[in-house]
Amino acid sequence: MTDEGGDVTTTDIDPSKVEAFALKMTGFMNGAGAALMLSVGHRLGLFDVMAGLDSATSEEIAAAAGLNERYVREWLGAMVTAGVVEYDNGLATYRLPPEHAALTTRAAGPGNFAGVAQLIPMLGAVEDEILDKFRNGGGVPYSSFTRFAEIAGDISAPLFDANLVNAVLPLIPGIVDRLEHGIDVADIGTGSGHAINVMARAYPNSRFVGFDFSDQALDRARKEAADWGLANATFEAKDVATLDDSRPFDLITTFDAVHDQAKPAAVVQGIHAALRPGSYWLCADVHASSHVGENAQHPLGTLMYTVSCMHCMTVSLAYDGEGLGAMWGVQKARQLFADAGFESVQVHKLPGDPLNNYYICRKAE
Repeated sequence: MTDEGGDVTTTDIDPSKVEAFALKMTGFMNGAGAALMLSVGHRLGLFDVMAGLDSATSEEIAAAAGLNERYVREWLGAMVTAGVVEYDNGLATYRLPPEHAALTTRAAGPGNFAGVAQLIPMLGAVEDEILDKFRNGGGVPYSSFTRFAEIAGDISAPLFDANLVNAVLPLIPGIVDRLEHGIDVADIGTGSGHAINVMARAYPNSRFVGFDFSDQALDRARKEAADWGLANATFEAKDVATLDDSRPFDLITTFDAVHDQAKPAAVVQGIHAALRPGSYWLCADVHASSHVGENAQHPLGTLMYTVSCMHCMTVSLAYDGEGLGAMWGVQKARQLFADAGFESVQVHKLPGDPLNNYYICRKAE
């Protein structure tokens, strides 16, 4: 029913649905707080410290981490009420169960959710700028995200360490043998360059170059290459929309780098032009459908749309781009790749990686 003014009356409301939604909203609020505290715990190494202890008091945990006990105690309160840390009322001790350490410590590798939680405070820091763009259009530039390269590297590096050489590259027909003999490889939108460095270390006979427009990220990439003593990995500042056939490659890779480009079609066309005939482009990008209704059950759908709205999409729009967004989906990706001239596009998933599709795109002979 509605009243004469057209407003919904209370007789239209199902109290059980209100209660159920209130519980869901409560979960959102608690989850948001937990995510922020997970980020804090990751950055301060608290989960790593607790994984090395048995039950311990807040004083003992703070001492082991070299931190202020009062802050550690309040953080522990958040983690206890979130169900991340166990608390013994009688002994006033805290414990990180090994099952929880398997998902919150650096030793967890790609399974470390606490590292992913760093996205939440990073995105929150640009909320005022995002609100302005909602009202006036445009986008928030990359420079506003001061920790993006660091956080992206922190999240992606364990994935590259665990899977890139052993599971991802073998998806490309014949590429492992070619890499061992020596070919030319480029990584587009390389960020902190860890993917290039991992490949360069594994295949010393091949030559690797990473392209990105962020000097901050490239400095991190070069430092890691130098620390590892790599002579076959270089990094260059470049607008990746300007690739052409003047510098051909035998393999090009992109890792979650297409959807946030200002000109994704130009980037993909440039990748096609820069490949030698019969060569491959490995494109890792977010696993999603191009149709929002088909993403309703996506295990990380809400997070990825949030990251897209407050980073991927808005950064593209800041440079007068298309604003594809992280959840652009497999249907649009296939069409974009076909329009660029790739003769075949195969889509793969890896066990234990719910986030990415791996597109193997071949250029005709």
